[in-house]
Amino acid sequence: MKQRVVFCAIAILFTGAIFIVAKGFLRNKADTDVPVKSMSTWQQAGAPLGYPLREGASTISEFDPRFIQLDAFERVTLPTISATSAPMGSENGALTYNAQVFWANNPKRGGHHTGDDFNGIGGMNTDLGDPLYAIANGRVIYRGEPSPGWGNTLILAHRTPEGSTLLTMYAHMDQMHVALGSTIPMGQIIGTVGNAHSRYPAHLHLEIHDSTGIHIGAGYTSKPGDRIDPSHIIAQYQNARLSPSIFNLVLIDQQKNKQGTMTIKNSMN
Repeated sequence: MKQRVVFCAIAILFTGAIFIVAKGFLRNKADTDVPVKSMSTWQQAGAPLGYPLREGASTISEFDPRFIQLDAFERVTLPTISATSAPMGSENGALTYNAQVFWANNPKRGGHHTGDDFNGIGGMNTDLGDPLYAIANGRVIYRGEPSPGWGNTLILAHRTPEGSTLLTMYAHMDQMHVALGSTIPMGQIIGTVGNAHSRYPAHLHLEIHDSTGIHIGAGYTSKPGDRIDPSHIIAQYQNARLSPSIFNLVLIDQQKNKQGTMTIKNSMN
């Protein structure tokens, strides 16, 4: 009896080992078709993460912005949120309403809304071309058009007083007035309200991500992921005083000093 049990156990182990080896062989064979970073050329060897390469390709593929990740140094050097203000309507955020709040359920569009839709009080396209303001001190880490549905899009990164990183995404814009990598103070005009090339009535779709990396997903989803309520964040750090950003005053003063230095050099020449 004991011998039979031992023989059965050995047979089961042997069969399991064969199954594992066969599964591993088939998986490795399938993985050869997956684009991976290659070391065959110096261009491919130097390609950062996020640049998957097609088999036999000799050049780097088009970069996918969803792979952008802020490193530790970039995160600690981000401008800190000292206060927040509303993103549109006027410099003090008046004359707007939230047409579709964060996480509102919209079955026709495929799930819950991933941000806030801010509109001018006139509705439809009456706010087309109105200015958009940075809700807080930050840095532009994305500037482009991730898809026709999103239209012109800006993403600003911010450091909270608690030390974490927040990303604010402004979508459906008409014009974008700030450059990639530029440092932006709260209240600066960063662009204008758009309609994603006439796909929707003009409005701002504002998202906030509690993340150190860019993920531009769908505007409606079943799970929030790293998205958080924009109105809650704006209210959490909002400054009730209608005073200019101290950070903005410092940047203006630095710009004046640079202009003064250039004027002196030109006069000497």
